[in-house]
Amino acid sequence: MKNKSQKKTVIITGGNKGIGAYITKAFLRLGYQVVVGARSSLPMDLKDKVFFIKIDVRFEKSMESLARYALIKTGRIDVFINCAGFSRWAPIEKINDKFWEEMVDVNLKGTFWGCKIAARHLPFGGCIINISSLAGKRGSSNNSAYCASKFGVNGLTQALAKEFGSRGIRVNALCPVYVQTEGLLEALRDSNAPAEGKDAVKFLKNFAKTQTALARLPTAEEIAKVCLFLASEEASAITGQCINVDCGVLPQ
Repeated sequence: MKNKSQKKTVIITGGNKGIGAYITKAFLRLGYQVVVGARSSLPMDLKDKVFFIKIDVRFEKSMESLARYALIKTGRIDVFINCAGFSRWAPIEKINDKFWEEMVDVNLKGTFWGCKIAARHLPFGGCIINISSLAGKRGSSNNSAYCASKFGVNGLTQALAKEFGSRGIRVNALCPVYVQTEGLLEALRDSNAPAEGKDAVKFLKNFAKTQTALARLPTAEEIAKVCLFLASEEASAITGQCINVDCGVLPQ
């Protein structure tokens, strides 16, 4: 194992694409050692900049391998971000065991294992950030499985903030509304999605105009900036919170 570096280390599951890639880049800019775990490979612009290991968040042993890899490569773990996840719409009549298990295993169980493994290795002052969703606070049509998984992430976040508080480990979640990524656009093209298989970009523009207070949607860069804040000393009194990053869709 390498000697412990002076630079802090962040682990990011799903940090190779979508919102996760923006989070990865933000922590790189801040000087963190970044360890990414994901099922698919790194994009070219992240190769040689981060430590990468292929994992499957659905399995506890895989997540433990991620943590051990981070310790071998960097000597420490300071922040653990559970970002791996996906969305898919379907009416309940079309949801079968395979659909349900994949949704819950990736979005909820993967986050659960990440939190368990993180708590095993984080020092006093460590930080866990779970990327949840506004769908973890309110239901929507054809979205029962996804909402259930993200409501679970929010409950997990609140429970573990209490459980880990005595160890000095903070646990928070972010609840973004739609963030325009390739993954979201692909999901919205499904006929069961809110865009009903029509122009996904047009749907998002109309949603922003009619449903948000700021008449726009949050960007992936803005999600990443909130992660940087939550990981910082400036957020040392914040734990157990599921923070909306939604441009005012759901004021609370």
